[in-house]
Amino acid sequence: MTDETGPWLVVGLGNPGREYAGNRHNVGFMVADLLADRLGVKFGRYKRAMADVAEARLGFGGPKLVLLKPLTYMNLSGGPVASLAQFFKVPATQVVAVHDELDIEYGQVRVKFGGGEGGHNGLRSMSKSLATKDYVRVRFGIGRPPGRQDPADYVLSDFCAAERKELDFLVDRAADVVESVIIRGVEPTQNLYHGT
Repeated sequence: MTDETGPWLVVGLGNPGREYAGNRHNVGFMVADLLADRLGVKFGRYKRAMADVAEARLGFGGPKLVLLKPLTYMNLSGGPVASLAQFFKVPATQVVAVHDELDIEYGQVRVKFGGGEGGHNGLRSMSKSLATKDYVRVRFGIGRPPGRQDPADYVLSDFCAAERKELDFLVDRAADVVESVIIRGVEPTQNLYHGT
């Protein structure tokens, strides 16, 4: 299913701009930024694909990673993803989307391969542009909005004070999950992280 020597494309989903930086919908950007910090690389603008991109290797002699933050806004994320997957010759099975997930409680990070998009516009755009749903998703639980709050408003609001106390730890955990998927695979990562 995967090419152990080939590159991986890790897509942090979010919206560009300072006004969105702390939003729940931007947790994919937060994880991508942390991975870049861990790997000692900086993002640079990749104009042809409307994206910020960083390249690194995971560990000494490990697989190549291309970290991507689309700058097209969430519902058009697929264009830059497909363009860069083609440019770097990354098969869809080695694309990892990191995104917020309403259907998972806050504090949980889950991984799956393929499946539906659950109403997530970034995933929907990726599936359409890649012409497949067969890519990895690292799902950062944000839970359902309280009361009758519109989910669209909820994902575009910042994490609350109580959530922010755990946020750095959870972003760190999500970055660990991404690395584990690449090193170990999806199923071993599920076995390792889904019980906690």
